[in-house]
Amino acid sequence: MKAMGVFALMLIFGLFSADLPFSSAQTIFNVLDYGAKADGKTDDSNAFSAAWKAACSAATQNPTVVVPRSKDFLLIGTINAPSSPSVWTRRNARRWLIFHNTGCATVIPVALNIIHCKNSTISDIHTIDSARYHVVVNQSSDILVKNMHITAPESSPNTDGIHIELSQNVLVNNSVIATGDDCVSIGELSSNINVSYVTCGPGHGVSIGSLGRYGNSVKVENIHVKKVNFKGTTNGVRIKTWQIGLGYVRKISFEHITVESVDNPIYIDQYYCNNFDGTSGNCEPKSTGVHISEVTYDDIVGTSSSNAAIYLNCSQSVACTGINLSNIKIESDKSGQQVISECTNAHGTNSGVVQPKSCLQS
Repeated sequence: MKAMGVFALMLIFGLFSADLPFSSAQTIFNVLDYGAKADGKTDDSNAFSAAWKAACSAATQNPTVVVPRSKDFLLIGTINAPSSPSVWTRRNARRWLIFHNTGCATVIPVALNIIHCKNSTISDIHTIDSARYHVVVNQSSDILVKNMHITAPESSPNTDGIHIELSQNVLVNNSVIATGDDCVSIGELSSNINVSYVTCGPGHGVSIGSLGRYGNSVKVENIHVKKVNFKGTTNGVRIKTWQIGLGYVRKISFEHITVESVDNPIYIDQYYCNNFDGTSGNCEPKSTGVHISEVTYDDIVGTSSSNAAIYLNCSQSVACTGINLSNIKIESDKSGQQVISECTNAHGTNSGVVQPKSCLQS
């Protein structure tokens, strides 16, 4: 994939940032001496390549390529990812590139972790076959993620397109995501998240969760998903929590959604868990749970590839409350077949047409 970024380089593949003098026998190869402008606007890729080439062909011992600190370099090129997962043995395969505690301005690389950033934009990236999550927004605020094109094989696990956690005021829009896991996933301690104008599929849909896995207190609120098109996904809009979790998920809206041959178009699972063999479900009941409330589903239309187009499996201990179904029209993608709603401990109201017939308790 093509990658372009503007940032101050401090370490690059073992290159040292320092202000070092030249000696009579050249051992120092400063990128500025090879044409780098360091103005944040001019492509310095050729200068970096020339300095690297000169250092590698030097006859002296310990040649060093110097990238001066406190300057902005623009590098335009291709990042070649490893061809096999075996390359990452005993290395941190979860993070390919990481920007930590920076101003973060506008960054455009791949398999990217945005941590402790504010007022930042991630845009116009095409990422392919990330080892794990493609883009993670973590402990950040006021982030715009737009014009993304993210792809991974449908069979690739944990390749979420965009994962957001411990963050506030994040907007994801105008993107196409096709992966082996959630197109967009929203994790712990997240609020004021807006996802709109996204095309999702294949993948696992847009998910809030899973939450409360370690028995922690969940605080997730003001999540709004609208104008999303799902095609051939295992889920549409989903909320999933562990029984052992505490806290709340509230003030959620899913609006103006289209689904095409989606397995579970509208889905809540408060019994989400992983067994020791790696499979999901059928875990031992618990008396705790995350309270899910004030969730609106409005104007969701299309086709379901499963029997249950609406599946709300809420906790026996902490029931879902304040659920609203409005203007829902989901049919089977198989000619002549009907779809149904299945609810457990789900309480709320209906308005407008709801098809299949609502199963909410008052």
